[in-house]
Amino acid sequence: MTMPTVDKSTPITWTVGDARLTRIAELEVHWPFSVLLPGAEDVIDDYDWLRPDFVTDDGRMRLSMHAVVIESDGLRIIVDTCVGNDKSRPGAPPFEQLSTPFMEDLEAAGFAPETIDYVVCTHLHVDHVGWNTRLVDGQWVPTFPNARYLFVQAEYDYWRAEPQDYGPVFEDSVQPITDAGLADLVSPDHRINDEVWFESTPGHTPGHVSVIISSAGERAVITGDMIHHPLQFARPDMASSADYSADGTSTATRLEAFPRWSDGRLVIGTHFAGRTAGHIVATDQPNSWIFTP
Repeated sequence: MTMPTVDKSTPITWTVGDARLTRIAELEVHWPFSVLLPGAEDVIDDYDWLRPDFVTDDGRMRLSMHAVVIESDGLRIIVDTCVGNDKSRPGAPPFEQLSTPFMEDLEAAGFAPETIDYVVCTHLHVDHVGWNTRLVDGQWVPTFPNARYLFVQAEYDYWRAEPQDYGPVFEDSVQPITDAGLADLVSPDHRINDEVWFESTPGHTPGHVSVIISSAGERAVITGDMIHHPLQFARPDMASSADYSADGTSTATRLEAFPRWSDGRLVIGTHFAGRTAGHIVATDQPNSWIFTP
């Protein structure tokens, strides 16, 4: 496993009807496929469309840690707040005590933290909640002081009681939000406004959701970790070793979602490197799709 490198790529922006979506990258990691998708290294050469965006020259998976800011009907909504700086993550060495310019990059893109209205966490894993808080005078305080933070109730309840494998994730990145009175515990089909709502996509975690954007006849989805890597479009049966349950729920979720999501909508992968977004296209093989620009 290699140490992460800061991704200084220019923010990527997409337009979905009247909504505007902007990707702000924190870092990129290049890991052996065996870290998350055991067996994938044996099949990646069968899918030439994976390169160069999603597979390195030496056959490792390219994974991006990034947030997506949605601008919709006067609201600013940030989805998944990456790893964060200064955090103790002994169970996840690549994320230990990071120091990246993510906040500076977010502000340079025009998104000062006090202008964010909602913070959405598709789930409460270490690399999706980190910038919920930042360290100020030895205390973890909300990064986005004027925002409501939306946590799915089932997800919150699970991680509040579950031992943390990667460090005090709940304690430093979720509990301070509750203590500050900024948390809203919501249902997995919660609707923020007429253009943005949640879709339940369980399996990676109990209360995992994806985020749907629908505006002026166009649609997009931000996947969260119901899929980690585009190889899983071709092989939806290839579950991540990071899934909380080995009962096949995550595979069933992908097999249910991908046919619906292949309706022409923009699919934005929460960990997809390179171009990050594209469209799902069915193949002549059952339960197999490709990912195209």
